[in-house]
Amino acid sequence: MKKHILTAIFSGMLIFLGGCSDKLDLTEFGNSVRDTTPPGDTTYIQLNPVWSGFNNPQDILIGREPFIYVADTDNDRIVMMRLDGTIAGALPIKHPIAIAQDYEFNLIVCGQFDTVLSTGALQTYDAVYKIDLVASNHNIASAPVTRLLPRVGVADDFNTALKYTGVTVLYDNRIFVTRKGPINNNIFKLPDNSILFFERRIIGGVKKDTLIGRVPLIEPLGTGLLSANNLSSIAAFNRRNQDIVVTLTGENSFKTQWFTFIETTEFSGYISKLQPGNADLMRVGRFEQPEDVAIDNSGNMFIVDAQKDSVFVFNSSGDEAQSFGGSSMFNGPMGVAFYDRTLYIADTKNNRILRFILSTNI
Repeated sequence: MKKHILTAIFSGMLIFLGGCSDKLDLTEFGNSVRDTTPPGDTTYIQLNPVWSGFNNPQDILIGREPFIYVADTDNDRIVMMRLDGTIAGALPIKHPIAIAQDYEFNLIVCGQFDTVLSTGALQTYDAVYKIDLVASNHNIASAPVTRLLPRVGVADDFNTALKYTGVTVLYDNRIFVTRKGPINNNIFKLPDNSILFFERRIIGGVKKDTLIGRVPLIEPLGTGLLSANNLSSIAAFNRRNQDIVVTLTGENSFKTQWFTFIETTEFSGYISKLQPGNADLMRVGRFEQPEDVAIDNSGNMFIVDAQKDSVFVFNSSGDEAQSFGGSSMFNGPMGVAFYDRTLYIADTKNNRILRFILSTNI
């Protein structure tokens, strides 16, 4: 078997922006009860006010500053908010659906862009953007925007069937992008269902995010482990490793999977961290339409299921902690984030952001 090695080079000291992000000590979730409707003094309490004024928001991110970033999808903008909920600014991006931030405070966004064809017709393609917040001193409205995908001059990138569904950044600033599409058995091109990765490379004396290829050994049409069958989101751990957690909405028995990277003398690549039957996360049929996952500094995982209108919480061993929701609380939630004991939900079809804390933290 050909050995595939993903190099990992630490990106160095972070830029200091007048203050440091708080460390997220979320170990209390590891001790939460496992019932969907927890009893007594361990329940989620909704915080007020509800944050409204959005139109079909499909993702939310707590940045490293920290600011809050909302993919306000049908308002075609990224909204930057302070922790108190006041709006700090906004940047027009067509149909944003997923947001990540690297360790140099750049935002990476999955959205769309329009272009005029040679026939004069207007055509829309999915796209991935990089937003340089440092260059604008965190004034998001004037931040420079670079398009990473589709690449200029690469005809295969300009395909209306390709959909970029999620994005995350590893500790060394490599960017992972989940993609889906209908062509997955052409030996002459990468399968549409893939996890693409970018590395920082110096080209012409300039450091650029360069598309290297797809993460290998992930089955594009798999119905079991190590699958890329209709990927809907991806999240990395906030630590020096290469592990990722993905959610899938395609035909698969395990719609949330944890890929861990190993390197031995005989093999280098991703394997499944958890096996069926040894963790609640791997229970067949646990999810119907998981759309996003967030991971805290203790390795706890928060997953929103748009079909079940619910939030599922798992500890760092993949065992279910405290989950909640239902149609009386959410309507098609598609984004989740966690910061300082507060859980943030993009309640997509209700056009709002909801916040929750555990009652034990009041």
